[in-house]
Amino acid sequence: MNYKRLKRFRVIIAAIFLVLTGLLFTDIRHIIPESLFNLVLWLQFVPSAVKFIDAGEAAALGFMAVLILTLLTGRTYCSFICPLGILQDISGRVGGIIKKRFRRYGYKKPHTVVRYFILALTLAVTLTGGIFLLNILDPYSIFGRSVTLFAKPVVLWINNLMASAFHLFDSYALADIRIPPFRLMVYVIPALFLLLVGFLSLIKGRLYCNMICPVGTLLGLLSKVLVFRIRIDGQKCTKCGRCAVACKSSCIDFLNKEIDFSRCVVCFNCVEKCPDNAMNFGIGSLRKKETQFDPERRAFMAGSAAFLLGLPVLQNQDKSVRVPVPVKASTVKEPRTSFVSPPGSVGISNFTSRCTACSLCVSACPNNVLVPSFKQYGITGIMQPYMDYHRGFCAYECIRCLEICPAGALMPLLPEAKKLTQIGKAVFIRDNCIVETEGTACGACAESCPTKAVHMIPFKGNLTIPETTDDICIGCGHCEYACPVTPYKAIFVNGNPVHTAARKPENVQTQLKHEDFPF
Repeated sequence: MNYKRLKRFRVIIAAIFLVLTGLLFTDIRHIIPESLFNLVLWLQFVPSAVKFIDAGEAAALGFMAVLILTLLTGRTYCSFICPLGILQDISGRVGGIIKKRFRRYGYKKPHTVVRYFILALTLAVTLTGGIFLLNILDPYSIFGRSVTLFAKPVVLWINNLMASAFHLFDSYALADIRIPPFRLMVYVIPALFLLLVGFLSLIKGRLYCNMICPVGTLLGLLSKVLVFRIRIDGQKCTKCGRCAVACKSSCIDFLNKEIDFSRCVVCFNCVEKCPDNAMNFGIGSLRKKETQFDPERRAFMAGSAAFLLGLPVLQNQDKSVRVPVPVKASTVKEPRTSFVSPPGSVGISNFTSRCTACSLCVSACPNNVLVPSFKQYGITGIMQPYMDYHRGFCAYECIRCLEICPAGALMPLLPEAKKLTQIGKAVFIRDNCIVETEGTACGACAESCPTKAVHMIPFKGNLTIPETTDDICIGCGHCEYACPVTPYKAIFVNGNPVHTAARKPENVQTQLKHEDFPF
C-alpha cells in the first residue's frame, strides 16, 4: 500500500467537512437541502453528546461513533471532521508561507498538567449543572460563532454588492439582504478565541488542540489504546528527524522512536515526509528491538463529554409602511424582569443547561431575532442565543431553529404547537406610547400582532390606544419590533422563565413577513 496517499485522502475528506460546515452557517438563502448537513451535524462531538445526555435520543449517537472511531484509528475526528481543527491546519500552512520556521515544529513535551486540569474542570462544571465552560472551549461552537459573526456578514455584503450591480441592468435575480448589526461586546469573546486559535496554529501548529481543547484531551485519552496507528519501523528509521519537524502536534520523539498518541491527530504528515519509508499506518506496533513503546499505552478511558462558547447575528429594515415618526424620545425604561429564550427551549434554565452556543440557530434564523447573549442569562449563559425584539421578531409560522439545533437545546415542535407556546407576554407602557405623549394615531403594534393579543381600544376623541390580552399572547415580539418609539419601546415582551401554554386565538394574522416592517 502507498501510505503517502493517506494524506491526500485526509485532505479531501477534511475539505469536504470544512466546506459543508461553512455552508451550514453561511447559507444565506437556505437553498441547500438540510439532508446534506445531517452527517456533519451528527458527527460533531459536543452537540451530539449534550443532546444524548439530556434527551437520550438514539439519533444523537454521533458522539458514540466518534468515540468508536477514536478507539480504532486515534484522533481522526480532530483531523478529518472537526472544522476548527481543519481551520488550524490551514492557518499553520499560512504560517509556513510567512516564515518557514513556523512549520518546523519538532518534538515538545506535552502540557500534561494544563490539559488534564482544563478537561477535569470542564467535566466538573458540566456535570454539576452548567455548560458555560463547554460552550467557551468546544471547537465546533468556536468555529460556528466565528463564521456567523465574521464570515457571514462578508457573504451578505458580497451578495448585496452583486445585487446592486444586477439592478443597474434591470435584473433582479439577486435580492438585497439586510446585514444585521451586533453589539460590540458580543464580538469580544469570539474574536479573542479566534485570534488565540489562529495565532497558536500560525506558529505552533495544533497547540490549542493539545493543550486547551477538552475534546482533544478526552479523545487523546482514548487514543492510547487505539487499534490502527502510525508506526515507526525501527529497522528502517535512520533518525533523520524529518517526521518530527513535519508533525504539527509535536508528538514524535524520533530519537527514541516514540509517538505520543494522546496528541497525534493522524494527519499523515510524518508518513509523507519520511524518506526511508519507516513510517506507516497499520494495526498495533512494529515489534522491533529498536522500537520502544509508550509506557502508558494500557491506559484508562474517560466517560462523558462537555465543552463551551457561542455568538449571534442581527438585522436592519426597509422603509415603506405608514408608521408615525416620533418627535420625542421615550423616557420610561422597559421594566424587563426576564429575557426571552427561543421557542422549544422549555425555559431559560433548561435552555442554558443544554445549549452549546454554537450559533447555528442564530445563523439560520431568517428574521435575525436570535442574537448571542452577553449578560442576559448571566455569566454561565454567555453567548447562548436570546430573542432580541428590537432587531427582529419570531415569525408565526417559522420553526427553522427548532429543526436545526444539533444539541437538543431547542426541542422539535410542530408549527401548531409552537403557535400555542407562550415564551413571554407583551407589556404596554402607556407613558412611552406616542398616542399618549404626542397625541398621534399609531397602532403599529396591534396591526402586526398575529394573534391579536394586542388590540386597540378607544382613547381620546378619535384616537385609540393599545391594550393586551395575556392568555393569547405567545411572546413572538411582533409588537415590540413594530413599535416606532426609541430608545425604549412603548410595548415590550417580558420573557417567561418557564414557557407555558397560550389559549388558542379566535383570529389569526399570518401573512406578515420581515420585509413588511420598514421602520
